[in-house]
Amino acid sequence: MNPVSENPSGFQPKRPALSWGVKIKRKLKSMAPFLGRFRPLVGQCCHQCTPESLGLKLLRNTPPLGFQNLTCVNETRTGYRGWLVRRVCCLLFVWGCEVHPSPAGDRRHRVYGSERVRQALMTACSPDEIKAMEQVMPEVRSNLGRLLTITQTFISPWLLRLVSWMLLKFFSLIFCSVQVNLNQMAALHRATQLKYPLVYVCVRQSGIDHALICLTLFCHNLRVPYPIYPAHYPAHVRHTSLRSILQRLGVVLLPEGSGSERDAEMDSLYSPVMTSFIGELLREGAAVSVGICASGGHSGQWLARVHQAISDGLVPDVSIVPVGISYDCLPRYFTRPQAGLMSALRFAVSLLKCDHRGSVRIHFAQAFSLKEMCESGKCRVDGGRPLQDLLLTAILHDRMDTIFSQKDVSWLLPPAIMPELSPADRQQTIALTLHLMYSSTTSMAVMCTSLVSCLLLHKHRKGVRVSVLCRDICWLLEEVLFRNTDVGYGGSLVGLVHHALSLLHPYLLLAAAPPTGEPIIAPRPDPDSLLILSQHCDLLTHVFIHEAVGACAVSAMLSEVVGCGDLEFDVVLGQEELTEKSLQLTHLLSPGFIPPCQTAHGFALDVVDSMVRCGVLVMEEVQRDTPVCDFMKRQGVLSWAASDNPDQSSDSDCEEPDARSYKVLIEDGQREDVYLDVSPLFSQCAHKEKLLQFFKQFMYN
Repeated sequence: MNPVSENPSGFQPKRPALSWGVKIKRKLKSMAPFLGRFRPLVGQCCHQCTPESLGLKLLRNTPPLGFQNLTCVNETRTGYRGWLVRRVCCLLFVWGCEVHPSPAGDRRHRVYGSERVRQALMTACSPDEIKAMEQVMPEVRSNLGRLLTITQTFISPWLLRLVSWMLLKFFSLIFCSVQVNLNQMAALHRATQLKYPLVYVCVRQSGIDHALICLTLFCHNLRVPYPIYPAHYPAHVRHTSLRSILQRLGVVLLPEGSGSERDAEMDSLYSPVMTSFIGELLREGAAVSVGICASGGHSGQWLARVHQAISDGLVPDVSIVPVGISYDCLPRYFTRPQAGLMSALRFAVSLLKCDHRGSVRIHFAQAFSLKEMCESGKCRVDGGRPLQDLLLTAILHDRMDTIFSQKDVSWLLPPAIMPELSPADRQQTIALTLHLMYSSTTSMAVMCTSLVSCLLLHKHRKGVRVSVLCRDICWLLEEVLFRNTDVGYGGSLVGLVHHALSLLHPYLLLAAAPPTGEPIIAPRPDPDSLLILSQHCDLLTHVFIHEAVGACAVSAMLSEVVGCGDLEFDVVLGQEELTEKSLQLTHLLSPGFIPPCQTAHGFALDVVDSMVRCGVLVMEEVQRDTPVCDFMKRQGVLSWAASDNPDQSSDSDCEEPDARSYKVLIEDGQREDVYLDVSPLFSQCAHKEKLLQFFKQFMYN
């Protein structure tokens, strides 16, 4: 594993003053005694859905190879030396990288002659013209020709080298570093030896996600994938020359005239042509890159087309590689693309000023077998119930087993998209989409701006001294590493705080404390600044999701238990009621927080365990003659029901285990042990706005 004390982010910590004119004291450098000194091993595939892929150990826990900055190209990355090489080393490096040719060939004819496209054409024709395929309606023929032009997409070696050289120069202006883990790149090289095509799946964040993936693979002599063009960055490319260049780079574009990906899917011929096209790409051994929208799960139909290639027998198997991309501070030009000359000029001026240059961390998770995941049967979402049915019992105060069901997520792949899919394949695709959203998100690294934004927004909203902020960063870093999540930075604490505050200073307020002049940082109260800071905290929500749900569940139960009065006391909550409350909140989570191979009830049980592990809840033991932990001396624990026939006995005949209860500790005010039966209080409407200080760190507005 890699020491945290390294500096993989690439930026050099500076001692001069901040941009606001206030210096960070040098004594803060001694405030970085990290307990967890090593980075965790992230990116391993699921042990439930793909145990055989996990057993291959493609991603090995070997001594670290370190990190590499893609934009830092010098003569050591070329086979030559000398003063002239140092000036053209980037060009020599790009020209020396291996390019795997991917010509189009007769792919157009193979797609046109596939059985799926022929059946779609027969359906699109009128009954009078079904006798001969040459007599297809003119609009159908023109539409088919427009779709078949997409199949002519290929990768030109010389154009790929030229664009890769331009991207290296371009990203060096936007970011101070683009970091990749060399151990993960070595695992990708091992995955290519399996002779299965690779499919890279990431969560859409910006319009340069696919460019970063392709550039990383190109610089490490791996096959550059065909990226599926993200439909909303922008919806389509109007210029014919630009479309021609992108198609020669392997970019799969939407058909001309399509406003969005949804509009293109409504065409009866689009889905069969694209399914056959993806199948032919995989049969040729090409790689594919797919971006999934985290908010709505869009683009999951491309995963269905990959699975159809296995079902049709075009390829024996496909290796799926989740990709996590973390940004320090992504320019708004890529998150909210704006057409127009003025916006482009403003972006060019910002590049020349070299302002707000953040870093990027790219994590490639371990490749796993798609066929194994689909055949294991662990990754399933069938049998889900609507959300209103799951929560109706809580509204009507009727405790039933309905909330223990799974939530219906069929809206991720509605029936209007790829109507030829069977219900079983549709449910399988939805489950695969959810699992890849979870895998890609958990592979992301937490950046320094995320830690600072979380502390300023949810713990120090009114402001905090820099020294206190540094101590909280050390604490939060330990918590992140403890939860097996990597961080995307390294170095001294002074350089970390300086880098994070320099990126976030447009959304922060700064003042100086009168006695010593120590800086005091506070978030700006305007909605735009609070929105930007909350977006930086999104990844930490995934890291602390168990604690967040548990904190909301406990606070909700406290508001129901405590009716009136200002006395501070310890409250004991039942495990069953706390689990049910956590389960109700779990159903409200967005897709990507829970893998489909884990039930919502199992997640709720983990929530209770995490609150105990964090020390917020303490298990209470009811006074009895025999302690609960003394299992062997308890009477009647293994007693079976009275029956002469031992075959009629079952586990359900055993005595029910004792219900556990947990105490919530409140440090302020008078302490008094109060034991309450929580179940009758669910029907009361008592409410009290009293939250613990710990809960405020995880409550999101």
